[in-house]
Amino acid sequence: MKFSLPLALLAVFFLASCAEEPPPPPITQQHRASAYPATQPQEYPPQQQPFNPNGPVQPTPPPPVVASSPPPTPAPSTKVAKGDYPYGIPVPGKPHLVESPYSPGKYIDVEGFPPGTEVKDPYTDKIFLVP
Repeated sequence: MKFSLPLALLAVFFLASCAEEPPPPPITQQHRASAYPATQPQEYPPQQQPFNPNGPVQPTPPPPVVASSPPPTPAPSTKVAKGDYPYGIPVPGKPHLVESPYSPGKYIDVEGFPPGTEVKDPYTDKIFLVP
C-alpha cells in the first residue's frame, strides 16, 4: 500500500510529461525593417592609426576657427639686462626662502636655484634674482 501511492504519482507525472505540447500560435504580425536615417558623410574622416606605417597618409583636418580676444600687446623690443632686476630679500634663519621685492611679506622657496638666477614671483609674475 505504501508503494502504490508514490508509484501512482510517478506514473501520472510520466504520462503528463509525454503529452504533446500545443503548437505555437500562428504569427500574424509582420516585422518591418528599421528606418535609420541615411548616413551623412563625415566632416573629417578618421585618421590613420600610427602603428600602420605602410598605410596611406591622410591629411590632418584644420583646427576649428574660434573667435578669440585680440592678441596681447608685444613686450618691449629691448631686452632687459640681468642687472636691471631686483634681488629677493633673504629671510633670516631660512636659507631657502626669500621675500619678494614686489610683494612684501610674501615668501618664495628658491631652494635649488643658484645665486643670480632669474626667478618669477608667483604673486605678481615679475622677475627677480636669487640672492
